[in-house]
Amino acid sequence: MEYLEAKNKFISTWGSLGSLWGINKAMAQIQALLFISTKPLSMEEIMEDLKISRGNTSMNLRQLMDWGIVTKTLVAGERKEFFTTEKDVQELARIVAVERSRREIKPVVKVLEEVSTIKDDGTAKTKELIKQTKALHELTETMDIMINKLVNQKQNWITKSLLKLFK
Repeated sequence: MEYLEAKNKFISTWGSLGSLWGINKAMAQIQALLFISTKPLSMEEIMEDLKISRGNTSMNLRQLMDWGIVTKTLVAGERKEFFTTEKDVQELARIVAVERSRREIKPVVKVLEEVSTIKDDGTAKTKELIKQTKALHELTETMDIMINKLVNQKQNWITKSLLKLFK
């Protein structure tokens, strides 16, 4: 496989996997292109390489910057905006985990807490709802706390050990 074929295959695959970490295909493809780029890229270079519109590129770059995954970079002598992404895969995973927790898990924990603390009217169905949602709330909250503690460790021995378990 030559470079161009491998590059396109990587970007396409990363784009498909984007939904697993909570972003759309174009957003993931932009991040993938920046991830393997040897230099910061302008919006025009991203548009041309991925064959996507200016609006789509602009909107997705903005979202990637909101996630903290992509940053604007100044290039000496250039008036255009250039973009780069986090190159450290473990830091990238940390950023994604923290952001997904903030956007997805914490709102669910809040709803589960609210639902599990309703007034018990003594009926079997209410007792079951409280019991099950309380158990789910405790599990979700505990897992979120554990994940946040894990990802907030900057490559300490625990993180390295845990990462080895999954290799």
